[in-house]
Parts: sequence; structure tokens; C-alpha cells
Amino acid sequence: MPDLLPITGVRTRSGIDTTHASIARVYDYSLGGTDNYAVDRYVFDKLREVAPNLADAAGMHRRWVHRVVRYLTTMGIDQFLDLGAGLPAALTTHTIVQTENPDARVVYVDNDPVCYACGRALLETDPRTRYVRADLTVPKALLQQPEITEHLDLDGPIALILGGILHHVDDALGPAAVTREYIDALSPGSYLAITHFWDPDDGSEAHDLARELQRRYTDAGLGWGWYRTRRQILDYFADLEIVEPGLVELDDWWPPGPAQRPRLLEERLILGGLAHKPRPRQLIRMVTR
Repeated sequence: MPDLLPITGVRTRSGIDTTHASIARVYDYSLGGTDNYAVDRYVFDKLREVAPNLADAAGMHRRWVHRVVRYLTTMGIDQFLDLGAGLPAALTTHTIVQTENPDARVVYVDNDPVCYACGRALLETDPRTRYVRADLTVPKALLQQPEITEHLDLDGPIALILGGILHHVDDALGPAAVTREYIDALSPGSYLAITHFWDPDDGSEAHDLARELQRRYTDAGLGWGWYRTRRQILDYFADLEIVEPGLVELDDWWPPGPAQRPRLLEERLILGGLAHKPRPRQLIRMVTR
């Protein structure tokens, strides 16, 4: 029977396919990892023809995840669900979280079979961390996975991380509707962290580069990568409360210190934000009496 799923960023063929680029393997290569194939390196090198500093942007993204995760642990969050987690080179959530709180639990999710195999092997001896294979565009089914429900208490607050993945969900799959389902399922007190490719849509050099990168991701046969406007990205947070400083360029989100150099154009084309699902006002009043 033919595979009827569109081969876009978050849709993969069954089995290990070395003839088509994988999001996770391209990202692994950008971080200096070795779990990638010639086709993945080819894709990234084609992107670097117009954006030679993309690897710097990948490193910036990893640092943003570190800061967000540390912030969340200080807010008392001890459960993390990291969707579109990728390969071991990108698996930093549990190392940061468990340094701050050794009892914290983390579940990584990806639909790529290579990621799943490598992630399971890496985490085999870690009782507080799991790696699950599932499709993030079907929230109800994902949140019912036994490996998730047995490891995380979904009736309590969790941190849901959608880092660098929603820009690989094409419009036909309804990324805003997908995130709305997750938000509705989150318990009060939970947080949602998102990063997303950004098109400033202002006629600037940054806008021109965003459009060219999107063309190379999508129109030139690479298959995935949508640069969206600030308004579109904000819509993914629905009615959650955005944590200061809001939806910003990643190095503007509580940077650890002054910038060491001018920001690269490639580093400007991704925004990140963290939002909180508040507890009902009535419950807050009862708890504080």
C-alpha cells in the first residue's frame, strides 16, 4: 500500500530512509553531530550557500533551551515533555533539568526512527528519562501513549517544549490548531515554550533572507521549513500568559550577559517565547486563604 502521508517536515516514511533529508539529522549536522547522512549534509550545505552562519544560529537555539529549562526548574516545574526532540546531540533538556533537580522527569518525543533508536539507546539506563516515538501533529493520541502517561503525571503542571519544530509543520496540518489541542490538555500551572523561524515581513535584508531560505526549504525539493510572521507565531500561544520579555529574538530572552559580538543575520530569523497556563482565579483564592 502506498504511503499517503505528505513528506513534509514532521511526516516521515516508515523505516530508516537515507535518500531523503531528515529534520533531526540536518540539525544534528548543524550542531557538529555525526548521526547524519550525505543527503542531510547536502541539504544543510545548500542552505549555507545563502546563510553561511546557520550553524551559529543552531548553537544559539541550544543555549536558549538551556536558559528556558533552568528558568522552569526555578519555577518548580519537575516534568518536561520535549516534542520534536531530535538526535542525541540535541538532547540537552534532561541534562540541564536533572542538574537542577535530580528527581525531575523528562520525556522526549520524535517520529523519526533513527532518533527513536538512538535516543532509546542513550537513555536506557536513565530511569527518569524516556524517549517515545509518536506524531506530534496528533496531540490526543500522543498524550495517551502509555510510555508518557506512566512517566508523567499529566494532571499536574508540566513544561511542554516545542523547540524548533512548528516551523516544520506546513499550513495544511494546522500548526495553530495542533498547539491549541496541547494547550487545552495542559493542566493549570503548566508552561509552553516555542521557538519558530521568523519572517520580519518588513522589506528588510532579514525578510529577503527568510523568503530565500523558505524557498530552499520548500520549493527547491528540500521539503520543509516555513518562516512565519510574529503575529502567526503569537497565535500558537493562544490565550496563555506570555512570560517577560515576550516573544523575542532568542538572544534577547534573558541573555546571560552582554553580547560578545554583533548579532548575525541568521541568528535574527528565529523567535522564542515562554507562556504560562494560569490556575483558575477561584482556585488561587481558595489556596491563599
